Amino acid sequence: MAGRLTVCPTPIGNMGDVSPRVRQALADADVVACEDTRRAGRLYELLELETPRLISNHEGNEEDRAEQIAQAIERGARVALISDAGTPLLSDPGYRLMRACIERNLEIEVLPGPTAITTALVASGLPPGRWRFEGFLPRRAGELERVLQSTETVVAFESPRRLPASLRALAALAPDRPAAVCRELTKLH
Repeated sequence: MAGRLTVCPTPIGNMGDVSPRVRQALADADVVACEDTRRAGRLYELLELETPRLISNHEGNEEDRAEQIAQAIERGARVALISDAGTPLLSDPGYRLMRACIERNLEIEVLPGPTAITTALVASGLPPGRWRFEGFLPRRAGELERVLQSTETVVAFESPRRLPASLRALAALAPDRPAAVCRELTKLH
């Protein structure tokens, strides 16, 4: 049996966002590499699926886990990679595992699904033709100025507690640049 890594986007808040393909990949997985095993277990409960072996794969252990998980795939394991919400690798762990699988020429499947990035871009009403994703906004003014030098629409994440200060900094650096704040993009409320 050939092993495989399947990158599975998970709901950002609305369980209705789980695609049939992601659901099937989660059901077929021997192992799930996840940021938080408790949240992954809860996802399996909500989807009414039998929970396979869960392996934590978060920012603090990703380098060591990538080797371990890639070796399991080489031995034939079907591994689903999930993050707590949204698409793995996009401001979430998974890059090192992806690279380890590519370097070993292992089978990889990336499934489409929920991501706050494109949802926010469309909901913002800002020009969508050319855009870039910044990840989380930098904290230092010099780095923030670099972001604002882009003529493209910039999509970035920010924590709720840092949002007021970040908006003040952005307004001070680029008072005429249009901006949008998008939140609760896929929640039911």
